Amino acid sequence: MIKGVPGLGNVVELAEVVRSGFVESRHFGLTVALDPDGKALYAAGDVDGLVLPRSTAKPLQAVGCIVAGAELVGEEVAIGAGSHTGEDRHVAVVDRLLASAGLDRDALRCPPDRPEDEPTRFRLIAEGIEPSPVRMNCSGKHAAMLLATVAQGNDPASYLDPQTPVQRTITAEIERLTDSSTGILTTDGCGTPLLGMPLSGLALAFSRLATAPPGTPEGQVAAAMRQHPDFVGGTGHQNTEVMRLLPGIIAKGGAEGVIAMATPDGHAVAVKVIDGNPRATTALALALLSKCGVDTTPAANLISLPVLGGGQPVGEIRPTL
Repeated sequence: MIKGVPGLGNVVELAEVVRSGFVESRHFGLTVALDPDGKALYAAGDVDGLVLPRSTAKPLQAVGCIVAGAELVGEEVAIGAGSHTGEDRHVAVVDRLLASAGLDRDALRCPPDRPEDEPTRFRLIAEGIEPSPVRMNCSGKHAAMLLATVAQGNDPASYLDPQTPVQRTITAEIERLTDSSTGILTTDGCGTPLLGMPLSGLALAFSRLATAPPGTPEGQVAAAMRQHPDFVGGTGHQNTEVMRLLPGIIAKGGAEGVIAMATPDGHAVAVKVIDGNPRATTALALALLSKCGVDTTPAANLISLPVLGGGQPVGEIRPTL
C-alpha cells in the first residue's frame, strides 16, 4: 500500500507486468465493487478518494443531456454516451444529430483529431484528409450537448460554458447519480466541463444506470449501450468487446486509467490506476466482476493480456487484487 497520495488517499497494487518471470512494472490505484444495494463487496485503497472520471462520465453526461431536452434514440444515445473510434458509421450518426439541431460540423468545439480506428485513419491519410473535430472520439457527446442547448433555445456557441442551463443540468444529474457534490470542476481533454467525484460514487452511478426502469433517462442510456455497443466504442474497442461478449453488462472507460462496469442486477465496479496507464483497466474491472459472481469466461481474452518479446508472448499483464 502507498499511503496518502494527494487527492486519492491510500492506494494499493492492482496489477503487475511480468516478462519472462520478471516483474517489470506494477500499477497502483483504487478499486471498488458494490452490491445492488450500493454496499461495498470489495474495496482496495481509499475508494472514497476523489478522481476525475474523464470519459467514464459520458453515460452520466448523456443522462443530463436527455433531461435537459435532447431527443435522442438508439445509436444516437449510445454515441452520446460513448468514445467512438471515428469510423464512417459514427460520423454519420454525429452528422445526423447536428442536422436535427439545425447545425453542421462547424458547431463542434472538440479538438480536431484523426480516427482511432486504424483502417479508417490510414485511409483518410492516404486521401489527404486532415484531422477534424467530427472524427474525435468525443464528438458524439458534443453533438448531444449541442442538441440539448438548441432544444432549450440557447446559443449553441455557448454550449461548453459550465454556467449554461444544459451544463448545470448535467452537473445536477451527475451529482444525483453519484450521491456526491465535491465542488471540483475542471475541463476535460475535449473541452467539456468535468466533475470530480469519489470512485465509489462513480460505481454507484453505474449501478443506478444498469437498473434504471425502461423509459427513464438512465434506462434509455443503459439500453442504448447494450443494444448498440459498436457506437459506445467501435471495431475492436475494449468497451465494445466487453458488452458484446457479456450481454447485459454496461462498460465505459476513460483516459488516465479509469473504468466502470455494471450488471443488469446492479452489481457495479470502478477502477482508477494512478499512473494513468489504461492497459490493465479492463482486466481489473472484469476481475472485480468475477468477485461479484459474474461469469466472465466469455471475455477471457480481455483478462489475460500477453506481454510480447520479438512478437511472441513471453509474459502477461495480470491483476493482483
